[in-house]
Amino acid sequence: MENEKTIVSRAIPLTSASAIVALAALAQESRLAVFRLLVQAGSQGMAATKIAEALAIAPSSLSFHLKELAHADLVTASKAGRSIIYAANYAGMNGLLVFLTDNCCAGAPCCVSEPHLLKETTT
Repeated sequence: MENEKTIVSRAIPLTSASAIVALAALAQESRLAVFRLLVQAGSQGMAATKIAEALAIAPSSLSFHLKELAHADLVTASKAGRSIIYAANYAGMNGLLVFLTDNCCAGAPCCVSEPHLLKETTT
């Protein structure tokens, strides 16, 4: 849990405008899939070619989606030899989460520890 605290403490506070940019970037199916894949990949990230293969996205389309996610400060890019490695920007992601939950529970610490699961009902 210590690592999680470190990541959250480095979260960059967002303005409403930057939160809207981040939410807009995630409000598209391919970009959301790319972001979720990069979150799963962890800090080592993935080469663009591997992302394209994993999600069956054409390289030209992927390039556009990665640019939008980078503009929203949700992914980072670094050169590794001849490849560009993309990784989730956890500080940006956590900044968005902090922005969205800033006034949660009327400012009191939240007591929700587990997600509520929808139960199937039969009629």
